[in-house]
Amino acid sequence: MQKEFLLKLDEINLLIKELIDVINNEDTIVILRGDLASGKTTLVKNFVKYKGFDDLVTSPTFSLQSIYSNDIYHYDIYNKTLEEFISLGMLEEFEKEGIHFVEWGDEKLQNLLTEYGYKVILVEIQKSDNKRQYKIHA
Repeated sequence: MQKEFLLKLDEINLLIKELIDVINNEDTIVILRGDLASGKTTLVKNFVKYKGFDDLVTSPTFSLQSIYSNDIYHYDIYNKTLEEFISLGMLEEFEKEGIHFVEWGDEKLQNLLTEYGYKVILVEIQKSDNKRQYKIHA
């Protein structure tokens, strides 16, 4: 399944609703791909807010992982290889129940997670003027 959205920032809840439908109350890993400042962290921030939580959401660039409301996990693996990610013990984190958002996840990580049987959704983000194009691959 693939869906595309071209949205202004104040329309992002349309994307969030679609993600929630695709996730369907299942443990899911959402890989976020897009250029620097394309809106990966903004998507996670709005997802957490839409779910009714007021956690402070920032990019976990230096901490590698943040946890919101006990079941929304947020990772930033910018400049990390798959091997580094695994050696840090992060692969085991995906065994925890909940929704896992991974910024900068590459195709190697996506393929590995799929091979391990995880439900994986890819969201590609492209920024253009005052809108963003989102492609959801599930």
